[in-house]
Amino acid sequence: MEFTNDKPIYLQVIEDITSRIVSGEIAAGDRLPSSRELALTYRINPNTASRVYAELERRGLVYTKRGIGTFVSDGNLENLKHEKVTKAIEEFVEAMRGLGLTGEEIERELLAYLEKRKDLK
Repeated sequence: MEFTNDKPIYLQVIEDITSRIVSGEIAAGDRLPSSRELALTYRINPNTASRVYAELERRGLVYTKRGIGTFVSDGNLENLKHEKVTKAIEEFVEAMRGLGLTGEEIERELLAYLEKRKDLK
């Protein structure tokens, strides 16, 4: 993963993990790597990896069983998915507004795109 300078590394790792959870790549109940393994995978400081898990746990997305590991919770997945969808839509609409499109034009363009993409139906 390539990190950017626009936000803290731990937030970028959280974003990556939450995207993988929402996509189903990581399922509810799956055991996540240890903090040390996470640090190696993302090439980050072990303290940063611990911070990632602490924040994910604070958000209710993971839980830790002492001595066993950290696991994906099944509680907040719908909320997480809704948040990610809303954020993506907001970014899309702002980009289209930046091109000078009205709400009606955005809707028309999106519907035309979806009609062409039969694989999305």
